[in-house]
Amino acid sequence: MSSWTFYERVSRTFRDHPSLSRLLVVFTVSGGGLVAYSEANSYNSLKSVNSAEDGSKKKRVVVVGTGWAGTSFLKNLKNSSYDVQVISPRNYFAFTPLLPSVTCGTVEARSIVEPIRNIVRKKNMDIHYWEAECFKIDTVNKKVYCRSNQETNLSGKEEFSVDYDYLVIAMGARANTFNTPGVEENCHFLKEVEDAQRIRRKVIDCFERASLPNLTDEERQKILQFVIVGGGPTGVEFAAELHDFVSEDLVKLYPNVKDLAKITLLEAGDHILNMFDKRITTFAEQKFQRDGIDLKMGSMVVKVSDKEISTKEIKNGEISSMPYGMIVWSTGIGTRPVIMDFMKQIGQVNRRVLATDEWLRVERCDSIYALGDCATINQRKVMEDISAIFSKADKDNSGTLTVKEFQEALDDICERYPQVELYLKNKQMSSLVDLLKESKGDVAKESIELNIEEFKSALSQVDSQMKNLPATAQVAAQQGAYLANCFNRMEECEKNPEGPLRYRGSGRHRFRPFRYKHFGQFAPLGGEQTAAQLPGDWVSIGQSSQWLWYSVYASKLVSWRTRALVISDWTRRFVFGRDSSQI
Repeated sequence: MSSWTFYERVSRTFRDHPSLSRLLVVFTVSGGGLVAYSEANSYNSLKSVNSAEDGSKKKRVVVVGTGWAGTSFLKNLKNSSYDVQVISPRNYFAFTPLLPSVTCGTVEARSIVEPIRNIVRKKNMDIHYWEAECFKIDTVNKKVYCRSNQETNLSGKEEFSVDYDYLVIAMGARANTFNTPGVEENCHFLKEVEDAQRIRRKVIDCFERASLPNLTDEERQKILQFVIVGGGPTGVEFAAELHDFVSEDLVKLYPNVKDLAKITLLEAGDHILNMFDKRITTFAEQKFQRDGIDLKMGSMVVKVSDKEISTKEIKNGEISSMPYGMIVWSTGIGTRPVIMDFMKQIGQVNRRVLATDEWLRVERCDSIYALGDCATINQRKVMEDISAIFSKADKDNSGTLTVKEFQEALDDICERYPQVELYLKNKQMSSLVDLLKESKGDVAKESIELNIEEFKSALSQVDSQMKNLPATAQVAAQQGAYLANCFNRMEECEKNPEGPLRYRGSGRHRFRPFRYKHFGQFAPLGGEQTAAQLPGDWVSIGQSSQWLWYSVYASKLVSWRTRALVISDWTRRFVFGRDSSQI
């Protein structure tokens, strides 16, 4: 009776004081728990978002997509002078790095998603969401054409158009099948939450079918042959998750078939995890071999039927086939049809993805921006502007460039052309002055003077350091935050530009160009072991890295709600194991 009175008092206190902050106990660091205190106001105290006009016409910003880039843009946008329209066929943001965990029940699907309306309702801005798919972009009339995502529409109109002043394209990419026959029809992909749920159901279905009494062992082996195509981070993490699911949970539930399950990983290259340090690659390959995961390097898939997958050995061209129960295809990303059509409209033909400048503007489209997996930054080359750079730096028009003149222009050059800084770092030079001195030979630094040809020669190899950014969540999130910051200060920077010099024009650019900062990457390898590669060539492999992975991923989740759900899922898995229900 006394305990009931206590709970009544607590409940009454929270009802009487709805603005009390919520306390969440979050176990995210090794060796103990972390108590996080969230100062969050009650939903009742939030101002409702409405579309009423405030007397002046607001610029309309249309955001297409609710992935990493689009959601990061929305979360960081603070300027209320815009009318923001969000269009996406899915009404939630998904924390995609945890999709492999969803496939095996380590984490529940609903734990890694946050409704997009929950995100935008907390902003004191005009933001409206429409659940629809963009199928055409009209740059001439500044319209995007959309199709309702609902099967039935009460008004009878399934298609509509939305006008824009600024368009932010952040619709991501689709799985790349390389036009391999049978892939679309017979393989599973791992790009969306629905994909992870289908894979989870398929894994359980394979074990249930293999347990039927009227099958031979040969038939059971075929059903329990799991094939993963692609040795990148997603394919490797899924293989590790599947192995743990089978060896730790399913063997207890299906003892009759526990020795028949087999996992095969196909990779066209010579090694898995090619983008990681060689130490991580070697460790991952050795661990998978110890775990009994069959690694087939140099194997390219040429055809997939409803019963077999055919591969070709790259070294000798030999073609072989193997039966399978399930295939997961994870070989990179491809361009969506609407983006391909848009690229044709604006003259960007024969490209893999949309090309943008260093400010994320689509080339030839000043009011359209593209972020994330659907676009890549087309970094301008130094040698394309070398004459203009020399002319701007040569302030006395002497025809030669002194060290003093060059140092005055150095900051603008490095900010406009990031490959310059990378080149100096690789050459172990402290500044471009050292590069100029190298080109002139044994000459005192103060007496160095270069003409245009010598200047070209000194910087001729700088552009060799240009690299495209990887198609990762980390890049997309940083691009979304950067662009939101630009929109927040649009008017201010129109009056007082803060970017580098315009070498092919007058004045300065409005904003500093986008710069990606790499914070490291993880590769979970199963068995509570993770490989971590952090800045500064720091590599860590083992259980300590696994706890670091838990901490970082928990901190990067989009809301306190999803953090609490994911951490409770991890705790549940440690205590009770993974759920094998076919739901």
